[in-house]
Amino acid sequence: MKLKPLGDRVVLKQAVAEETTKSGIVLPGQAKEKPQYAEVVEVGPGAVVDGKTVPMDVKVGDKVIYQKFSGSEVKLDDEEYIIVKQESILAVIE
Repeated sequence: MKLKPLGDRVVLKQAVAEETTKSGIVLPGQAKEKPQYAEVVEVGPGAVVDGKTVPMDVKVGDKVIYQKFSGSEVKLDDEEYIIVKQESILAVIE
């Protein structure tokens, strides 16, 4: 199966949380805070404004930082994804 976002939505694959802090402390699974950066895996066609489609600013493969607590988490084929609106993406990491 494949997720195909609608409108100005973006499907993200979240980065894996670090298991060890910089000082060497090993964190148990539930203590790890989910990172707010992810990789774009699918992009919708864009928002429609005044009957015209506005192109998306991000593309598949981009690494992005997104707002905390935004979007919807979904699980598909044992993979976890986050679907967010493009406005929830704060920056592209270059």
